[in-house]
Amino acid sequence: MFAIKAVTPNVKYTLRLMSYMKKSRMVNNITVEVKAVSRVYQARKVVNALSLKLEQGKILGLLGANGAGKTTTMKMMAGHLMPTAGDIYICGMDITQNPKEAKALIGYLPEHRPLYKELTVDEYLEIAARFHKLSSHRIKQSIAFVKERCGLADVGKRVIEQLSNGYQQRVGIAQALIHAPMVVILDEPTVGLDPIQIRQVRSLMREIAQDASVIFSTHLLPEVEMICDDVHILDQGHTVYQADIHTLQHHMQTRSLVAAFKRPTNLQALYQLPNVLGMYHQNEHTVVVQYQHASPAEALVTMAVQQDWGLYLLNEQQSTLEDVFIQLAQSS
Repeated sequence: MFAIKAVTPNVKYTLRLMSYMKKSRMVNNITVEVKAVSRVYQARKVVNALSLKLEQGKILGLLGANGAGKTTTMKMMAGHLMPTAGDIYICGMDITQNPKEAKALIGYLPEHRPLYKELTVDEYLEIAARFHKLSSHRIKQSIAFVKERCGLADVGKRVIEQLSNGYQQRVGIAQALIHAPMVVILDEPTVGLDPIQIRQVRSLMREIAQDASVIFSTHLLPEVEMICDDVHILDQGHTVYQADIHTLQHHMQTRSLVAAFKRPTNLQALYQLPNVLGMYHQNEHTVVVQYQHASPAEALVTMAVQQDWGLYLLNEQQSTLEDVFIQLAQSS
């Protein structure tokens, strides 16, 4: 496998970004602003009053389980779906009022890669460049640049269908970068890849963020911790949490008691224990009790004995991102 190479942005790439910035009405380096956006399918709100902002050079992770509304949100941000309500601005431009200008600033890799697999990598990237109306003298340079950035320099003459899944994903990302966009939107970019390929794509996203803002969706919790600057958690179309990654990690500084009982417990009674912040059912018999400061373990054991709950397991653990996600989703 060829490694993805770090590439210093060339002068023309940088000038193109500066040109976009002059034409746009971007305020305070905000490249994407979503204001109270909703999308209704057959009387059901798939996305409900979603709002978010993304700064230039940042990576935003849309986190949520399957069906949370991530793909619909990204399609609306990319201009592929009209919102039922609300507004979306790309570098200060309303994507519904100025669709051509706004979409010119976006690079988009949808959930299903838009590849013409019978073409070679070079042929496909040339078509992608022409779709974005790059001038003839820039096409060759742009193809060489994205191939180098995406680790495709040695496979330009290969037919896409003959490439591995990981390389096909790189080709999909390359087409999203071909026109030097200011905003790159990647829908589940690491799904179906092996661990080595996943690390390479994550590294590539960090490289892209040197020149552009990146929004990507995932249901993989470790991915958010590894590469995101900001996090937006969705559940059933609702926003349940949004903050920078450091704030989210602060939530993870709480500790948890994992307690299993043979008989039903009274959760309201558990809330009376000292230092308890919250709790949720891990399964039918197991409760996770989150706390700060001193452990309420001794008081929990005493209460369980008094109430005859049949306590048979009590473990202490550091809260994980998964714990935080489950708690946020259940409280939404």
